[in-house]
Amino acid sequence: MPDPISEMSVSNPSQDSTTGFLSSAPSALPIWTPATSLCRSSPTHQATYPPPIVKSATTSSLKPCATHPGRFAGFAELPMHEPQEASQELRRTCSGQHDGMKFVGALVDSHTEAGLYCDGPEFDALWAEAVKLDVPIYIHPTWPSEQLYTACKSRHLEEHISLSILAFGFGWHSDVAVHIIRLYAAGVFDRFPRLKIIIGHMGEMIPYMIQRIERVSSQWGNERSFREVWDNNLWLTTSGNWSLDPLACILRNTKHDRIMYSVDYPFSKSPQGLKWLEELEGSGMVTGEELEGIRWKNAAKLLGLNVNLASQVA
Repeated sequence: MPDPISEMSVSNPSQDSTTGFLSSAPSALPIWTPATSLCRSSPTHQATYPPPIVKSATTSSLKPCATHPGRFAGFAELPMHEPQEASQELRRTCSGQHDGMKFVGALVDSHTEAGLYCDGPEFDALWAEAVKLDVPIYIHPTWPSEQLYTACKSRHLEEHISLSILAFGFGWHSDVAVHIIRLYAAGVFDRFPRLKIIIGHMGEMIPYMIQRIERVSSQWGNERSFREVWDNNLWLTTSGNWSLDPLACILRNTKHDRIMYSVDYPFSKSPQGLKWLEELEGSGMVTGEELEGIRWKNAAKLLGLNVNLASQVA
């Protein structure tokens, strides 16, 4: 099993205190990692593990959370290729009724190996369980499916360049954006108006296209507008995007209490995040209260964390 990784953190750099979030995050492992727990063994293949293996991967993250509850919290991994099992696993890991296990939500890939997204009615059981438990689902980018890679790769480019374009260079961010829009179009947020979804990387391109998305989606017949869903059902993280430029756009069209600091470890490191926070503080773009929200308070509120900063420093 690979070591758990931190996707988010609740951080107050001025007090050198941080609460990290652990997950066996499948897509966050580099492509050259051996085919171990829940990671892709090649750019176009992701092993589909049965629910018992997924449970084992999630349970492995429980020990540090239980041993150091003031230092770590956890996102569960779910077997998304089996939606009913995913619903049951969310309940097992986040209800607090099984072996003392209490994760703060789940982190899942944007699609399965077969290219399955979560906009079908078979996933309603999962959304219903997330609403019942009042926990968010973090939809994380993943490598392109084999069919997408085959359709979009360029015969004029080296394979690793095509992969970069379709994955971390651009493609997997737009993939998450398309997934969110599909969920909206399929009426998921109409059926589950209290559903909470987290997306990373400064909103996975949605903030920069939101007016166009609003205008086009207004013709689809949904009960709620995309703007209403954006304001009430979605949170975004910084996820290692260390530039103030995208944040300038986000601050103009996104509620500030929906923005959460995230390092995106191991691809980005905490010192880079600290430098970004210092630049944000000195920029005058946000008030002191808004800065504290982005640093840690927004995430603590969403995830139901009782963050005792004084005890962490001690």
